[in-house]
Amino acid sequence: MSAPAPERVYIALGSNLGDRAAHLAAARAALAALPRTRLVAAGSVEETAPLGGLAQPPYLNQMVLLETRLAPRALLEACLAIERTRGRTRGERWAPRTLDLDIVRFGERAVTEPDLTIPHPGLADRDFWRRELAELEAGLEREEPPAR
Repeated sequence: MSAPAPERVYIALGSNLGDRAAHLAAARAALAALPRTRLVAAGSVEETAPLGGLAQPPYLNQMVLLETRLAPRALLEACLAIERTRGRTRGERWAPRTLDLDIVRFGERAVTEPDLTIPHPGLADRDFWRRELAELEAGLEREEPPAR
C-alpha cells in the first residue's frame, strides 16, 4: 500500500508573551521538522489586538502552509507538544500565551471532534487569518504552472 498523498495544511501561529518573534520562529522550525511534513511557505508576521476581551499584550500572528502526510489528529498532537515546549499552559480561555498553534484548514477535510474542528471555527471571525491565507494562496498561484 502506498503512502497517502501529502495534504496542504494551513496553521496559524500566535504569541503574546515573552519573545514573541522567537516563539514564532521556533514554531516554524518545529513544524518543518515534523516527520512526513514540509514547510512550504510562511506568510507575513502581523501584530494584532487580542481576542476575547481580556486585558493583555498584542499578538504577533503568522500563517504557515505545510504539506504533510500526517493525519489531522497526529498533527494536532504535534502542535500541542510544540506549544508545550515553548511554555504554553492551558487555563482560562482567551488568556495570554507564549505560543498558540491552530490548524485552520487541512486539505479539503471537514473534521468535527470534541477537541478538533476543521476548518477552524474561528476563521470567519478573524480578518487577519483571512488576509494571511489570501497572501499564501496568492504566492502559490504565482509558483504553480498553469494546468494543461
